[in-house]
Amino acid sequence: MPLAVGTDAPAFTTKDTNGNTVSLSDFAGKTVVLYFYPKDDTPGCTKQACSFRDAKPEYSTKGIVVLGVSADDEAAHQAFTSKYNLNFPLLADTDKSIITAYDVDGGGYAKRVTYVIGTDGKITHIDTAVNTVTHASDVLAALNL
Repeated sequence: MPLAVGTDAPAFTTKDTNGNTVSLSDFAGKTVVLYFYPKDDTPGCTKQACSFRDAKPEYSTKGIVVLGVSADDEAAHQAFTSKYNLNFPLLADTDKSIITAYDVDGGGYAKRVTYVIGTDGKITHIDTAVNTVTHASDVLAALNL
């Protein structure tokens, strides 16, 4: 069961695609779309990532940060990012601590769940019925942006 709207988003620190240390607190005061997905370079996950890639200008204009999270390591994220020209960070959660904290463990991989974290650090929206092709625009529509 995903976390509830209105709860504080669990803090985390991990490495991104390029080996940089990233913490949720780095984005304090910004809206963050934190989307969990099962595996790099698989059909559904590729469609979902590309939907965010293509919508990046709209997200950036609205000051929204997009972060993808899976249990894949940095090398897998680098290959996935390079292959599909992804323009946002993917977070490596190899120990599944973020997956566990956000209650999206699918038994060794992340379930496809998206959390929107408001500027105050609280969860404002949860999407558990993800259409991988239209996900980025669906999130914007749900937020009335």
